[in-house]
Amino acid sequence: MTTIVPPASEFDRYTGIADALAGPGWCVTPFFVSSGEVLSIRAEAAVLRAQGAFKPAGIGRGEDLLVRSEIRSDRVYWLDPAAREGAIGAYMARLEDLRQTLNRDLMLGLFSFEGHLASYPPGSFYRRHLDQFRGVELRTLTAILYLNPDWQPADGGTLRVYTDPDRPDHYETVAPIGGTLVTFLSARFEHEVMPAIRERLSLTGWFKRRG
Repeated sequence: MTTIVPPASEFDRYTGIADALAGPGWCVTPFFVSSGEVLSIRAEAAVLRAQGAFKPAGIGRGEDLLVRSEIRSDRVYWLDPAAREGAIGAYMARLEDLRQTLNRDLMLGLFSFEGHLASYPPGSFYRRHLDQFRGVELRTLTAILYLNPDWQPADGGTLRVYTDPDRPDHYETVAPIGGTLVTFLSARFEHEVMPAIRERLSLTGWFKRRG
């Protein structure tokens, strides 16, 4: 069953996420940011898009990075991890508070965060995959913030999280509703992004251990 942390104080919200990660290993937190914050981040993303900052997303890392549109067809803009200005910067500061809570409560050794804005045009997708690179165990926790106001079930674009290793084809679904945060252990859960009939925007990133 999907684990949901209801709205609460920031402290209770962060500790609730920690409790969920200590149990099933994944968590859905509605209203992690407000509707106004969603719109502000979207406005900053629109400026970046107008500047041509979004690029076709790739598969792999370093010299092995390839654009494989049959696997994923979104476009991304990689964020400056030190950014603390504007709506995106305010969200990154909130993630820093979450990182400190998770390290205190779970001793995960989270050291840094890397992330990008991800734009999925209508019909785009990302096939089933694992966020942790093979042979490189730095990515520890995935954090996905959805930035889609007024999202409806008919719009599609759900996230499928494969939560049961004993049933490889079993999955839970999460609608990409604006303000919702999804967190899960990067090495444990395969997941995929289903196509939508409208643009689907998220701020997706990973808390990493020290290299």
